Amino acid sequence: MAKVIGIGNESFQEIRENDCFYIDKTSFIKEWWENMDKSTLITRPRRFGKTLNMNMLECFFSNKYKDRGDLFEGLDIWKEGQYRELQGTYPVIFISFAKIKQNNYTDTIAGIKRIICDVIQKYYFLKDWQGLTDEEKNNLKSITYGMDDVTAQEAIASISNYISRYYGKKVIILLDEYDTPMQEAYVNGYWEELVAFTRSFFNATFKTNPYLERAIMTGITRVSKESIFSDLNNLEVITTLSPKYETAFGFTEEEVFNALDEQGLSDKKDVVKMWYDGFKFGEKNDIYNPWSIINYLDKKKIATYWADSSSNGLINSLVQKGSPYIKTMMETLINGKAINVRIDEQIVFSELDYSEDAVWSLMLASGYLKVISSEELNLIRESENEYELALTNREILFMFRKMILRWFTPAKHETNEFIKALINGDVESMNEYMNDVALQTFSSFDSGKKESAKKAPENFYHGFVLGLMVDQTENYLLISNRESGYGRYDIMLEPIDKSNEKLPGIVIEFKVINLKKETTLKDTVEAALEQIEEKKYDAELIKRGVKKENIHHYGFAFKGKEVLIESGKLPQSV
Repeated sequence: MAKVIGIGNESFQEIRENDCFYIDKTSFIKEWWENMDKSTLITRPRRFGKTLNMNMLECFFSNKYKDRGDLFEGLDIWKEGQYRELQGTYPVIFISFAKIKQNNYTDTIAGIKRIICDVIQKYYFLKDWQGLTDEEKNNLKSITYGMDDVTAQEAIASISNYISRYYGKKVIILLDEYDTPMQEAYVNGYWEELVAFTRSFFNATFKTNPYLERAIMTGITRVSKESIFSDLNNLEVITTLSPKYETAFGFTEEEVFNALDEQGLSDKKDVVKMWYDGFKFGEKNDIYNPWSIINYLDKKKIATYWADSSSNGLINSLVQKGSPYIKTMMETLINGKAINVRIDEQIVFSELDYSEDAVWSLMLASGYLKVISSEELNLIRESENEYELALTNREILFMFRKMILRWFTPAKHETNEFIKALINGDVESMNEYMNDVALQTFSSFDSGKKESAKKAPENFYHGFVLGLMVDQTENYLLISNRESGYGRYDIMLEPIDKSNEKLPGIVIEFKVINLKKETTLKDTVEAALEQIEEKKYDAELIKRGVKKENIHHYGFAFKGKEVLIESGKLPQSV
């Protein structure tokens, strides 16, 4: 009989007590314990079972769950005799930063202090224990919501001392979603302030804490060692590219297919694989997105479950405001092709505005890209490799398509009317609509940090091309010919249905005015149309089956937020 699917339940205890659907990941307990690493950081994309696994560790090791071996009966770990003896024998401190999503430093620190205080309140009974000195009792009482920063930074280390002495055993510390405050700090502009606080907190908790048995941190990204982990030379870092714990997070293909069989969905394996497969951890291919799989098993309907479970605000901002290079690479990815880029697994948030490679590193860590192949780039700096990357699966493709279309939401009506005019050859309307769209959306494509006045329009029209791609996928194939340097970008729109004369072939050349060569936008747009003829794009479209009399030429000229569009005549010879 198929088990009940519990959506969003991250309590190992509740899942086991209610006999809900659960894919056995308890072998992770043995693997982690036998590796004997003092402090471990594991990064995985969001909703990949990190919190559930951390809760599972707490249920297994914590003395709060002494005599609760029943939670593990029938699971892999319970087949190991020595591990039965280990269950419920350690004091465990469990901390989660998942809810720390404030938009300013003051509220973020206040939120962290509340979480620390709530964790330590469970041990307030120690204030009456004779094993503590008066000074230690006073210190315990000082750990309140209003405590100063130094007290907060040292609080977990202090309670580790007290409970270790009380129970006669060192503590295990579990910190879930450690980097959530870091991402919010970057997005909202208080990164440097939070780094200083976090570095001291991590140093006291994980580095100089003599009462620590072992620790695990989980998160989405590996924040650079130089920023918050500079003092943690005992930290074992496990990223998506690391060989350890390959199958501990996410579902393997065997696990997914067995679940589909159990739920009476054996005939859906191919479509489920196309939509939710594609992740790779270490050398293990065919890892599936657990959030999407669980939702599919419950609702028995294909949908963008994982992609829609978060706003993806950081990725959206980085791509939208990124350079034309970022957008052209996104174009390649959305066309189903791979890109070759450098990856550094240490995410330096302060570099995201300036380093294009950092954007791809973040997207890989977040699960939006998958590794096709890799090649060592630099033997001296082993962290820098060149990787061949592609979009992970169809769910991610649909996510990016929707994201790009939202860029033009403020000018949606104008954009729709523009596309109609583009297809119908109505240049007058195209100029009117395009200028409206440019005025409304230019600022959205301006990073405000590195874009020059000349580069801003280029950034806009690269984004516009992406919008065309995802909005016209039913009617057109988009083919691009990107040139090096600024100010030139040409595309062809090939109609899918060549027999439909209402869908012409379209050739567009974008140019930013070159004031050294051109005095007016008229000069620039004429140069763009000449470029179309020089490259003989019509010949290529005709070869693809488009009638020569059904091809439209357009030159787009930009000067600041001004746009001029003109149409050209079909060349007499092709």
